[in-house]
Amino acid sequence: MAERTSADPVAPHRRVPDTVSAAQGVSSVRALVYHGPAHTSWDTVPDPVIEEATDAVVRVDATTVCGTDLHIRRGDFPEVNPGRVLGHEAAGEVVETGAQVHRLRPGDQVIVSSVSACGECRECHDARYGQCRGGGGWLLGNLIDGTQAELVRVPFADHSTTRRPADLPLDEAVLLAEVLPTAYEVGVRNGHVGPGDTVVVVGAGPVGLASVVVARLYSPRRIMVVDLAGARLETAARLGADAAESPGEMIADLSEGPGADVVIEASGDPDGFVLCTRAVRTGGHIANIGTHGRPVTLHLESLWCKNLTISTGQVDTSSTPWLLELMQFGRLPVSPLVTHTLALDRMEDAYEVFEQGTSTGALKVVLHRE
Repeated sequence: MAERTSADPVAPHRRVPDTVSAAQGVSSVRALVYHGPAHTSWDTVPDPVIEEATDAVVRVDATTVCGTDLHIRRGDFPEVNPGRVLGHEAAGEVVETGAQVHRLRPGDQVIVSSVSACGECRECHDARYGQCRGGGGWLLGNLIDGTQAELVRVPFADHSTTRRPADLPLDEAVLLAEVLPTAYEVGVRNGHVGPGDTVVVVGAGPVGLASVVVARLYSPRRIMVVDLAGARLETAARLGADAAESPGEMIADLSEGPGADVVIEASGDPDGFVLCTRAVRTGGHIANIGTHGRPVTLHLESLWCKNLTISTGQVDTSSTPWLLELMQFGRLPVSPLVTHTLALDRMEDAYEVFEQGTSTGALKVVLHRE
């Protein structure tokens, strides 16, 4: 199991356990706070503190903005309450640990997983951390305060973090918090990409492009990418796509011909899903990665006879240690995914740059502690 943790945010008997501390916290920190649909601000908030013995507090050295964060800010996730600190991807330094944290010490450099895992429930024993029933799952920036802050409380820290090697740059490390595991686990692995396959990726955002990089490890015959943004298509070609085009002739040829063995939906757009159903072959697989904030039509009147498999999934990040090793050995050339770097206090600017990605050219916007 990856070194990562879980704490029940609604436990009835919370207590502050004895802790091991490397530095005394200040009374407040700065963080990006959600105030309701279309309203966030860079505010002063109370220091995160140890609430459960399995918690750690991590100084955020690098964080980023995810497409899911945009959905939250638009109001697509009503379970996210006003007052919540957003963000679920980070790398940084452990500054404090709870009494039952055994694998971490203050001063350790870690990658904070986007999902938390108690490490004890059946789902965690099966490495399905995203479905943790012991109080974990997707907590950060959702049910508890997240990583777009100077400090973050990490539940179940032993099982919800991965050690960051000293030679792994922060910009690459933060991609292991969610982007790369999502591309592999929900796209490539769920889609059963294999040697000789024709793979189509619909949506050339960060996760779609990461899917291209990871799919190449499995020796497909062709990888084809579809997107509306020319700059993203150029990046797809640089990352190893055999063809990268706007929707049109390529999808039509696949629809009228043999079709793709695996189609990875990474756009999060209803029209993108429809393109997937047109491109996939009879007996093929659609692996949905995209976060859909709107209803999607499933045209069973034309699909019922195609013997398709459609998979969805919440990332588990169980693959993070393996992906980290591949990255260290140069097998995952992902540096082109990071297009913008900003200071942490420019978080609101980062949202605008990322949201306007078709005009700014933004893929991953990484924010650094100064």
